[in-house]
Amino acid sequence: MSSVLTIRGGVPLSGRVTVRGAKNLVPKAMVAALLGDEPSVLRNVPDIKDVEVVTSLLRLHGVEVGRDTAGGNLTLDPANARTAHVADIDAHAGDSRIPILLCGPLIHAIGEAFIPDLGGCRIGDRPIDYHLGVLRQFGAVVDKRPGGISISAPKGLKGAKISLPYPSVGATEQVLLSATKADGITELTGAAIEPEIVDLIAVLQKMGALISVQSDRTIRIEGVPSLGGYTHTALPDRNEAASWGCAALVTKGDIFVEGALQRDMMTFVNTFRKLGGGLEIRDDGIRFFHKGGKLEPLVVETNVHPGFMTDWQQPLVVALTQAEGVSIVHETVYENRFGFTEALRRMGATIQVHRECLGSVPCRFGQRNFLHSAVISGPAELKGAEFDVPDLRGGFSHIIAALAAEGTSRATGVDVIKRGYEHFTAKLEGLGAQFDLEEVAA
Repeated sequence: MSSVLTIRGGVPLSGRVTVRGAKNLVPKAMVAALLGDEPSVLRNVPDIKDVEVVTSLLRLHGVEVGRDTAGGNLTLDPANARTAHVADIDAHAGDSRIPILLCGPLIHAIGEAFIPDLGGCRIGDRPIDYHLGVLRQFGAVVDKRPGGISISAPKGLKGAKISLPYPSVGATEQVLLSATKADGITELTGAAIEPEIVDLIAVLQKMGALISVQSDRTIRIEGVPSLGGYTHTALPDRNEAASWGCAALVTKGDIFVEGALQRDMMTFVNTFRKLGGGLEIRDDGIRFFHKGGKLEPLVVETNVHPGFMTDWQQPLVVALTQAEGVSIVHETVYENRFGFTEALRRMGATIQVHRECLGSVPCRFGQRNFLHSAVISGPAELKGAEFDVPDLRGGFSHIIAALAAEGTSRATGVDVIKRGYEHFTAKLEGLGAQFDLEEVAA
């Protein structure tokens, strides 16, 4: 069965929503528990699909996971970690890319790991070459087998000097999870320094890891022979918070996002304000609202932290369809993230995508024939349409466009949104959205 939303647009979203722990941190902190000799406790955990997937994968590998869904708490005890059957891993992993991050911890815990062929949102190539290259530098042996990859380290993982050609979040996480118990010192240059990375470092440090972060994107890890457990409250999900902010603006509404943290959203806050959105920043969250005037066009370029997040780009594009004038968005993180604009054009948006770098600086996709720049002309009168949700952020963006559109829209494949947005239909209902939810045969 799959979920279908029939949305009746034109109603401003107004009210209060709460965001819990970040999708881009919580599953990784769960994996980190495998490194400990003692149980761990993770708090502020959202009820999302990615947490379900990692819970299943950890249980397959012998980790005892206790889950208080309502309270947002997890207990993870790795005392009986073991090898899991290949078919079971494949069945439980689904389209998640999280299994690749199990490699280092599993090698430390049981001496080997098997990773099935990986899926995920179709927003770019996102190869696992970085991950496999990192593991090889630690001394791991990587063998391609039917259905996936077998990884082992007969002599254990050893510290290494690693330089990333691009500050990949996933590869940085792989280094952190592999290096903490590796023999010797690891120096990682060109590291990602997103808030979720810093929070993962905090988790590992609580367990007893020796990790220092330099101002030049260099991370130094001194391997230790053993780690304990941790008790940690996950940082809030800045991507979900930004999505609700854009939803308030697009629907001419007023939403208070409880849990939104200004510190990690400064670039988004600046952009939102330049666009003409209203903001009230409080200690317990951020209120996003439409001030009643016109919205201003912008030139925006996505980048790694502290730049404008790629995950903020898609809901922002929907908001820019309502700005008076021409806006430009240059995507420099993922090469194929403008596929979602096709549905927006069918709704009446005027969006052109280009192969050229239309930002201030040429990016790594400039000579590779990817449609990675968008020109948005507005304001557009959006009309209801039928569409299939393409990916997590693009799907949520389609939903808020439909909520702002005149008439009725029908969205299929909305289950993918559950990967990263906790109880999103219940939150929409609480904000006054008009829709019907039905389950149909997949």
